[in-house]
Amino acid sequence: MNPDNHALTAALRDAQTRRQFLARGGSAVGYAALASLLGGSGLLSADEPAVHKPGPHFPAKAKQVIYLHMVGGPSQLDLFDYKPDLVKMYDKDLPESIRNGQRLTTMTSGQTRFPIAPTKFGFHQQGTCGMWLSDLLPNLGKKADDICWMRSMSTEAINHEPAICAMQTGNQITGRPCIGSWVSYALGTTNPNLPPFVVLVATPSNREQEQAISGRLWSSGYLPGEHAGVSFRSAGDPILFINNPPGVAPEVRRTTLDGIGKLNDISYRQTGDPETRTRSGQYEMAYRMQSSVPELTDLGKEPASTWQLYGEEAKKPGTFANSALMARRLVERGVRFVQVYLNNWDHHSNLGGRMPSQCKDVDQACAGLIDDLRSRGLLDSTLIVWGGEFGRTVYSQGGLSKDNYGRDHHPRCFSMWMAGGGAKAGQIYGETDDFSYNIVKDPILIRDYHATLLHLLGLDHERLTYRYQGLDGKLTGTEKASVIKALLA
Repeated sequence: MNPDNHALTAALRDAQTRRQFLARGGSAVGYAALASLLGGSGLLSADEPAVHKPGPHFPAKAKQVIYLHMVGGPSQLDLFDYKPDLVKMYDKDLPESIRNGQRLTTMTSGQTRFPIAPTKFGFHQQGTCGMWLSDLLPNLGKKADDICWMRSMSTEAINHEPAICAMQTGNQITGRPCIGSWVSYALGTTNPNLPPFVVLVATPSNREQEQAISGRLWSSGYLPGEHAGVSFRSAGDPILFINNPPGVAPEVRRTTLDGIGKLNDISYRQTGDPETRTRSGQYEMAYRMQSSVPELTDLGKEPASTWQLYGEEAKKPGTFANSALMARRLVERGVRFVQVYLNNWDHHSNLGGRMPSQCKDVDQACAGLIDDLRSRGLLDSTLIVWGGEFGRTVYSQGGLSKDNYGRDHHPRCFSMWMAGGGAKAGQIYGETDDFSYNIVKDPILIRDYHATLLHLLGLDHERLTYRYQGLDGKLTGTEKASVIKALLA
């Protein structure tokens, strides 16, 4: 037999013996090493890890957030970043000095040329601020002076999953807490009968090219599980199993939960796993939501003025307009963070055919949400955020005509907006070059944007930390981040 095999067999035997020995708890040194590795998770402690739960670090301008994420990457060129001179450059090649060797996706890296595609849609200046907006957004245009416009966002990610992850968690790698979870952890809840962080996934009217949306986007990551987003469904029960099964009376469920809670307490004392208490808390939250959620989702008492604001589509569960209305009802009842996702902004082709329906989905609903919050005295305390994970290229992907074209992913510059909650109304921040390809003034990095959002909530991004695996994790990561004061009212 090969002597190397003998050595390997002996090594495996010895390793197995050590594992068995440690499993029996016979080695104090081994147990100490294991404790060092697992201590950060609290699994070997009879008590919960020593974690400081921060509250506001200074007076907040916003108390809650409605984050409207447009999945796929809306085209800034066709919505917010007007470049009229591009009409004269139709179908000409984008100068290499502008592209400058930028990394491309596999969808356009093989193209022999990069023809410039001017927007086919009209633009007009809106409000006293003079913001140029696409004619596809007439209702939002009327709110131009209520909105803080950011035209110089940038990201390092070039594909959807890492880009969405970076926008939501501050890191392209999955497993970090998302913004909503950080806010839940920092500020807690004002309504014990509803979760502090709720997620709504709207269905677009056109479903030609949707991206995957998974629960990892609203994960609590290394924060306690109680801070994960709770996803509300648009059809059937808003929350699975929120209603008692047939024949199960409320008092029976109460007795059952009390018994499960006692068993979980025993398990917690034995293992010290904080997720055990998280599960118990979730059971209790579900019990309380049995009375609060039916009232929340019942739109029957909304006045006629509501449908005038949001449009008739708001009566249809699952539409973006319905989700925007539900977001207002949620923050009205004390939910801290409402995340709304709307898919189908990934316009690799048929932008001319699909963009109008996408804008119709959001235009009246977003304008209506601003007016609705204002009329209820909630706009000053509610921050609305609208945007995607990156922008789109000025050059066409695939075939090009003056009526239709596609655009590839573009991380170097894109547009977002905020309203209410201490954001500076009527501010137009940042500029791009003549091709909407590179930022020429006031760039906004994702970590700076996150620092600014937290600042509006009264949170110092440097002090909002959570100890995990020996490090103090932050939404803004390890590189220097700065609050952009020009975006603050």
